[in-house]
Amino acid sequence: MGDIRNCKQCGKMFQYTGITKICAKCAREDDELFKIVKEYVYDHPGCTITEVCEETGVEDDRVLRYLRQGKLEITGEGGSLVLDCERCGVAIKTGRFCDPCAHEIETELKSGFTKSVEKQKPAGNRMFTAELNKRR
Repeated sequence: MGDIRNCKQCGKMFQYTGITKICAKCAREDDELFKIVKEYVYDHPGCTITEVCEETGVEDDRVLRYLRQGKLEITGEGGSLVLDCERCGVAIKTGRFCDPCAHEIETELKSGFTKSVEKQKPAGNRMFTAELNKRR
């Protein structure tokens, strides 16, 4: 059974499943607003966030969240670049990290996992189960 939490948008209680911090009703509304924003951006390439917010009625923090989540991408060059890489600060078009930083983080994570797997391997050519039988 999941936790009972308050929705971050409407404040109503809902059963938290570990996936989203908003209730199902607010999630549906958010999906509908995203569709509106996505259609507007598709029909008006190179538009700014201000234009998107004014024409669709969707708040700028939601549009920025869609960009950070990687659901949208800034296509125009110039003043519309409002996202910065959270690691190095370079201007990006979508997501949280630039490509070099994302690659570096991925490499670091993978190397950390391989080191922990190597530590878990039993020493020598013996099978792990044979070593357990000796301890009994």
